[in-house]
Amino acid sequence: MKAFEINGNTLSLALFIDVTNSRELLDSMQAGTLEPEAAFLNASLIPDVFPVLAAAHKTLVSKSRESLTTRTLHSELVYNYSGSKHITESLKRCGISESTTYIIAARFNATVDEMKAVERLVQGKEIDLEELEGRANQAQIQKHYKISGPELGISSLADAITCRIAARDAL
Repeated sequence: MKAFEINGNTLSLALFIDVTNSRELLDSMQAGTLEPEAAFLNASLIPDVFPVLAAAHKTLVSKSRESLTTRTLHSELVYNYSGSKHITESLKRCGISESTTYIIAARFNATVDEMKAVERLVQGKEIDLEELEGRANQAQIQKHYKISGPELGISSLADAITCRIAARDAL
């Protein structure tokens, strides 16, 4: 688990492999009974923490303007990470599914006890965030974000995603 400072708030992230209870996590999120509330993202679409931090910044700006697009702060993080304007598609694509085994858990302004509770919710093995890059599904990321080969010649995958997250509302 690692915490990042974003405009006076924190975002705590924990990365898990071999997760066996994605279905239960998904059901709890959809029912609004997940305690403590957290965002669960499909980690195979995340090559680095930087795009997640960009999405978190965008989420916190929306919260400060009282203009969240989704129902909760944590679902807004998943929505903003997707780069799409379609809420349902965003949550399905970048959130977890019933069969997701590689997950990143995120919580805003979490206490140590809250993050331990989030870690207990996930039945899987926690690994270091530095492993994101080596485990990212580059082909799936390129397809989802429509990143071309020539673009990757001048930019990293993480930078290309971050650009799309930042520019989504302007396009």
